Formats: sequence, structure tokens, C-alpha cells
Amino acid sequence: MSRICDLTGKKALKGNNVSHSNVKTKRKFYPNLQTKRFYIPEEDTWITLKVSTSAIKTINKNGISAVIDKFVKRGRI
Repeated sequence: MSRICDLTGKKALKGNNVSHSNVKTKRKFYPNLQTKRFYIPEEDTWITLKVSTSAIKTINKNGISAVIDKFVKRGRI
């Protein structure tokens, strides 16, 4: 299962762990993803999405239908 946001496309970034002695080893920075169910009243259905917390805030502000339409128009989903 990939760690990619279904709406925004956010995924892991690469970076370094830096120790006290300044030795650098590779690591990943993962996005804060949550599995959440959303109700779409126009279609009278529930959908389950793996979304980042910033996408959840956007959905709470604008509504699920508007957000899905916006990302479909951008070509994200």
C-alpha cells in the first residue's frame, strides 16, 4: 500500500538523519495520512479515501464535492 494522498498526491520526501557527530544517513519524511470515509450527498454514497490532514481541512472548509471537482479538474484523480 503506497503512502500517497488520494487527493493532493503528497508522498514521502527524502532527507538525512544528522547525528551529533554530523554523520548523515538517509531517511524518509512521510506525510500525515489518514484513512477517512466521506459522505457524498449528491450521489447518496460513502467513499473511503486516504488523505493528508491538510486535505481533510480543505474538505471541511469547502465540502467534499467541491474539493473532488477541483482535483479532477487539475488532473489529480
